[in-house]
Amino acid sequence: MTNTVFPAQPTPLVDIAGRDEKFPVNRIYCVGLNYVDHVLEFGEDPSKVDPVYFMKPGDAVVADGVDVPYPQHTNNFHYEIELVVAIGKEAYNISEDQAEDHIFGYAVGNDLTRRDMQLDLKAKGMPWDPSKGFDMSAPISAIHPAADIGHPKEGRIWLSVNGDVKQDGNINQLIASVKKVVSQLSELYVLKPGDLIYSGTPSGIGPVVKGDVMEAGIDGIDTLTTKIV
Repeated sequence: MTNTVFPAQPTPLVDIAGRDEKFPVNRIYCVGLNYVDHVLEFGEDPSKVDPVYFMKPGDAVVADGVDVPYPQHTNNFHYEIELVVAIGKEAYNISEDQAEDHIFGYAVGNDLTRRDMQLDLKAKGMPWDPSKGFDMSAPISAIHPAADIGHPKEGRIWLSVNGDVKQDGNINQLIASVKKVVSQLSELYVLKPGDLIYSGTPSGIGPVVKGDVMEAGIDGIDTLTTKIV
């Protein structure tokens, strides 16, 4: 047994639907500007925008039903409903046609964002990691294995706040498909089993405050409930 100067942090785990086993989380990759209507929402030209890749720490995951504290250093705390792709097999420099062979399953995720901080950092030309990669910024449902549900290509993706639907789209509206995203990321990094990919959000992003309850879902996958406290 390796001696360490202090106890190593436990590996973050995500539930797997219908199984006693857990999914050990390695890295979390995220994709920005990957729905046409969301690109337009930011005042950008979809024909001139490529999906943006960024990361969150693995321990940012939050299970379904767990409350999330309103974070410090923001007055404009946003939700972003996303299809999450769970990697189950190492992938390096693979083609789009090979991508699905490396996917373990899919989940519903929420890319929580300090929007005011993000916009301020972007305006200054600075990295905006603190606006995305903070503690408890990645709520996620149970992962549903592709062996059980296949590889979803379409399905309603939605999010409501206190019962009022705010985001309502379809995963077939992704600019870069799941296969393309997995292939591109495998050219930038060696994807490992345990990696999660939050694949982008449709339009309708907006703020939440303490006491708000977000319910979100993707047809054929799952739902996710998170309360801000």
